[in-house]
Amino acid sequence: MKENKRYMLVEGEDLKHNAEKAILEFIGTLGLSKTALEFIKSEKNKAIISINREAINNVRASFAVFPKKIEVKMVSGTLKGLKEKI
Repeated sequence: MKENKRYMLVEGEDLKHNAEKAILEFIGTLGLSKTALEFIKSEKNKAIISINREAINNVRASFAVFPKKIEVKMVSGTLKGLKEKI
């Protein structure tokens, strides 16, 4: 069965390391695999990540409780909608 993806525009420092670490600390290894986290585009302090639609609330919660600031700017069902915002 096909996974439904959502694309998230996030802002913070060292996102490649911190985003994965935040999810891993909050929901564990199994939860990280269920999110299907994938980095689509990264810039200085911004990134577009792809996650499984069913795990979106868990990912938002893990970013909220992580000590370093990771802010979700926007969530979209298509990449085209987010690329206009970068």
